[in-house]
Amino acid sequence: MFTFLVVLLALDALLLSVVVLLQAGQGGGLASLGGGGTETVLGNRQAVTILTKLTWWCGGIFLLLSLVLSFVPRGGNSSALQERIRAATPAAPAQQAPLPLGPEPSTEAPKAGANPGTAPSNAAPKSQPAPLPLGTPSSPAPKAGAPAKGAPAPAQPKR
Repeated sequence: MFTFLVVLLALDALLLSVVVLLQAGQGGGLASLGGGGTETVLGNRQAVTILTKLTWWCGGIFLLLSLVLSFVPRGGNSSALQERIRAATPAAPAQQAPLPLGPEPSTEAPKAGANPGTAPSNAAPKSQPAPLPLGTPSSPAPKAGAPAKGAPAPAQPKR
């Protein structure tokens, strides 16, 4: 049904194009908007010809077919190309659990006779400082007036 309506729409569009191109122009076009009377701008009343009637009918049929096609389903059958694409597309990989940011907390329960101060702590170890963001110096900047390490001493001014 959908394909039949699309074929009708295409044929109607071709016929509409031919009919419009066969009609004689009124002359002037946009150049007549610059001045002159209403006859020059709007044109004289012309007799209704078969081409004019055919233009209105083809335009109406085109609009009607377009409206009907917007409500008609395309059909449930997918093409062979769509099936091949679905078969070639790999399935989405299973998502892994996110990696922990710190050390995992211990799940062991403290022993009955153990000192509570020796129980494992959930706090992160403080052996390494946090990494610095990119572009920041790893050592503090030298004080103003003091030469940097490895830099030659400034020359003394002559008196």
